[in-house]
Amino acid sequence: AARSRSLFLWDDGHPMRFYLRPGLAKLRLAPLVLAGGGRLCRVQEPGAVLLAQPGEVAPDGAVSTEYVAECVKRNQRLPLEPFLLTARGRLAFTEAEDAAVLQAARGQGAVRVSGRALWIEMERSGLTRHSWQAMRDRYLRHLRPQLLEPPQTEDPTQIRGLFAAANREFESTESESDSSDVAELSTQDGVRRSPGQTASELKTGPEDSTFPDIQLQRQERPKSTCSSSVVGQVVKTMEHFMEKFAVDLLTVTQAFLKNSGDVEATSYFLQTGQRLDGYPVWSREDDLELQKDDEHVRNKLIAKFGAENVAKRIVFRES
Repeated sequence: AARSRSLFLWDDGHPMRFYLRPGLAKLRLAPLVLAGGGRLCRVQEPGAVLLAQPGEVAPDGAVSTEYVAECVKRNQRLPLEPFLLTARGRLAFTEAEDAAVLQAARGQGAVRVSGRALWIEMERSGLTRHSWQAMRDRYLRHLRPQLLEPPQTEDPTQIRGLFAAANREFESTESESDSSDVAELSTQDGVRRSPGQTASELKTGPEDSTFPDIQLQRQERPKSTCSSSVVGQVVKTMEHFMEKFAVDLLTVTQAFLKNSGDVEATSYFLQTGQRLDGYPVWSREDDLELQKDDEHVRNKLIAKFGAENVAKRIVFRES
């Protein structure tokens, strides 16, 4: 299509005025501006659009030179706001781009959002106009901290409500079962065994030939108490993890769910994305299997998680 000669005219018909400091960029863009009906100022005038190249130091309110090129490319006058630069010369994020980044990063986990692969995928998909480095920086420095709103109450009912909400999301989505690359783990007697070997020996031992749940029935199960001191400690622990790992409340709560409420295991998982003992984390599918009254299924879970972890999971899910 023929390039519009009214490309850089305001709605009232007046030409848009641009100021760009002398240089190669001005030589390149001047013909485009003039051909589209715009004007170039020799000095910065009131009401003139200040153009600057991305990456260069620019005052607030400056517009990226990409604005002119993009208007010509689309053959239409575009709004200026999406091309505003920050004081550091970076292309500013729009509200729509912030929302898109938040949506794409939701539920990805602390390890993945801190890495590179996720953001490179976003850049390749054209999620925003920004580089993957800019999107990651925007999320980690500006967007994610806004999500960090720790609980403001020590009301046991509200604390249980937080876990209930996280549990509903945990149960409504297919949780990944993060398999660890750790080939061995230390046992209490100092001998190093793989998770599979440990589970196998536990199954063949005379005292462990029955499912751990039977053994648990022989002793009094811990009652679920929620005193003010316990709740206060829970709140402090969750706030500490949120600050330490820069994650939101839901992420911390689900990490506890995946690690059966174990504080040390949860901390290690938030830092590395893996279990401290080398076993995988619990998923919704594993919990469903755990509810089945099937010895073969239970033995499979013992082989996968170890007898001790299965026993802890039973207590945790009932608490």
